[in-house]
Amino acid sequence: MPLTKKLLIAIGCLGLSLSTANADDSPLKICAAEDEMPYSNNKGEGFENQLAQLVGAELKKKVSFVYWTDPRYYLRDTLDKGLCDLVIGVDTGDPRVATSLPYYRSGYVFITRQNDKLAVNNWDSEALKKAQRIAFVPGSPAEVMLRAIGRYNDMFNYSQELVGYKSKRNQYVKYDTAKLVSEVSSGHAEVAALWGASAGRYVKASSTPLTMTVIPDTNSRADGEKVGHHYSTSMAVRKGNAALLAQLNQVIKTKQPEIRHILEAEGIPLLDADNVALAVTH
Repeated sequence: MPLTKKLLIAIGCLGLSLSTANADDSPLKICAAEDEMPYSNNKGEGFENQLAQLVGAELKKKVSFVYWTDPRYYLRDTLDKGLCDLVIGVDTGDPRVATSLPYYRSGYVFITRQNDKLAVNNWDSEALKKAQRIAFVPGSPAEVMLRAIGRYNDMFNYSQELVGYKSKRNQYVKYDTAKLVSEVSSGHAEVAALWGASAGRYVKASSTPLTMTVIPDTNSRADGEKVGHHYSTSMAVRKGNAALLAQLNQVIKTKQPEIRHILEAEGIPLLDADNVALAVTH
């Protein structure tokens, strides 16, 4: 083979090699909330920030966060537009995206002060009928069940006091989980009914000892329709991105001890699929 031809082939192979290397060096772009603690913020303080770094390290990719501010449109405005590759936390089976294997399962919890020794194990508990204030997030299963037991109207004015943020655009309302937990720790409310993964950090950090009791997943509205309280959480990619989805599933399988360590350190009540109740005292 003439030297010139060999040189051209060598240059071509070098170019291909550099192209491949550049592709491998591309960052893993993560869709994340700018200020939605305890999940994530732009300071990297949330547990989903930690999980993102774990995934990046396992895939040997530098992590780059693409932050969103409005939860109503974050998939449409980030992942769907190709601005990022991966969402760390979505409901398993979310039809808008391709979801990974679940990496944890948790539930809605009742939060009470340990010293009060309130017997609050389900929505039929007598303590819920007598409570003057029950902190909750409107639009959640807690609201549905408060309506079912006839306590929603009693709590309506109180729930409006708990609004922590209202956007100028379309009046997006935000409830700060830390504030809702502090309502109980301060004694202003007797009970809070919140998603365990959002409350765990603040229950654990409370100077007033609190008890989290996972609500059984056996609740129904007056018309008999089930109101789910236990959910599995997955990571997600755009539909059709089978290669990255397969990689995520492998990470979830092989790094489960490390993932569980992050979640347990956060104070998140973790459930197995067949568990219906669990009490954790801090």
